[in-house]
Amino acid sequence: MKYALIGCGRISPNHISAAINNNLNIVGLCDLLEERIKEKKGMFSEVSEVAEYTDYKEMLEIEKPELVAIATESGEHAKIAVYCLEHGANVIIEKPIALSLEDADMIIKTAEKNNLKVCACHQNRFNKAIQKIRGAVENGDFGKIFHATAHIRWNRDASYYQQAPWRGTWAQDGGALMNQCIHNIDLIRWMMGDEIDEVFAYTDNLNHDYIEAEDLGIAVLKFKNGAYGIIEGTNNVYPKNLEETLYIFGENGTAKAGGSSVNKLEVWRFDGENEESVLDEFSEVHKNVYGLGHTPLYKDVIAAIAEDRNPYVDGYAGKRALELVLAIYKSANDHAPVKFPLTSCSTMDFVGRFNK
Repeated sequence: MKYALIGCGRISPNHISAAINNNLNIVGLCDLLEERIKEKKGMFSEVSEVAEYTDYKEMLEIEKPELVAIATESGEHAKIAVYCLEHGANVIIEKPIALSLEDADMIIKTAEKNNLKVCACHQNRFNKAIQKIRGAVENGDFGKIFHATAHIRWNRDASYYQQAPWRGTWAQDGGALMNQCIHNIDLIRWMMGDEIDEVFAYTDNLNHDYIEAEDLGIAVLKFKNGAYGIIEGTNNVYPKNLEETLYIFGENGTAKAGGSSVNKLEVWRFDGENEESVLDEFSEVHKNVYGLGHTPLYKDVIAAIAEDRNPYVDGYAGKRALELVLAIYKSANDHAPVKFPLTSCSTMDFVGRFNK
């Protein structure tokens, strides 16, 4: 299968590795900055001879890839995804799928019109710890689930934002919740059955006066099944990333995924199960917060194309994660609970939110 990557920034090595691991025929790498393409080609001998492009439209016309991964600044995701879908390519879109619900809908509709696949790159769903918890949810092992909590306690300092001026802007990114925290926000919604009644939230910019959006968000969720959720997300933790955790509390079980990016099963309390052996089996160690999920995510997308089915993390999943972040933004902005579903919302609705 012919594959191309658009965007050769911070996350691109994970995509290149996943493509190599899945034996894709990598036909093009694209970025506005040629030096970034060359840097990534220097990291992987397998792509040393791959064609370089600074114009993704030209790359699509010449190479005609069947699968394209989009790893540009977030504000460009929708425009590029729709173009790729209109020109015959299935797409893997880095999180978030888009920055407005209207754009997310446009991506989904364009894919369905052209019988192509969209995958939102929420790769942590493939973590061994998360898969273990998900299996217990699907099997009903928790019994009635009472509540869940998601904590993202990370650090992003000025040097991070100086690397790419689009970060932290409403037009191209959003803040900590949309960028750093959306993976765990996706997980808590997914684990709890996806259907939310309402959310109430606070957001603030406490320590990053050089960005437009938030560096802290705290939200309480009420799910339609009667359960509750709590989200705490920040990139203010001193002096470096601390943890990303997901707890599930039910009448018959308690589970916690932790580590730097929900990569370790740290609590597993169910009658008749040996907690220590389960924790050892369902934990992973990796070098960065991006984890090991890109390779299995790519494997699933390739199979979804071959089998003509939806990917495990499809466009609708991407939209649901986006909707929850936007609902948190709206609740904090309006000082009121927000009911679901949202029909229209964009990061651009919050321009000027933290102007001092």
